[in-house]
Amino acid sequence: MTKEYPDNKKDPRSAIGAFFGGLKKGSSRGKVPYDPDKQYPVILSSICTGEKVAGFKNREDGHFTDVMLIRHPGDIERFKEMYGLTDVRTEY
Repeated sequence: MTKEYPDNKKDPRSAIGAFFGGLKKGSSRGKVPYDPDKQYPVILSSICTGEKVAGFKNREDGHFTDVMLIRHPGDIERFKEMYGLTDVRTEY
C-alpha cells in the first residue's frame, strides 16, 4: 500500500535515510575536492555523543563538507594520507 503525500512529494523518510546513509564506511563516494586556499581540514566532534566526522570547512562562510566518519584513530591517519595533511584541528 502506497501512502499519498500532499503535492505529490516523496516519502519524507527517504530524505532522512539519505542523510544518515551518506557516511557509511567503505562507500564509493569518491574523493571530495579540497582547496587549501578556501578550506581548512577539521574534525568535528560532538560534545554529546563523541561522534567524529572529518572534512573541510570553508574559510569564508564556515560551510562544512564531510569526507568520512571517524570510528577509530586509524581513520584520522587515513584521512591525513588521502589529502597529504600533517595536522588536523578538532572543533566541538
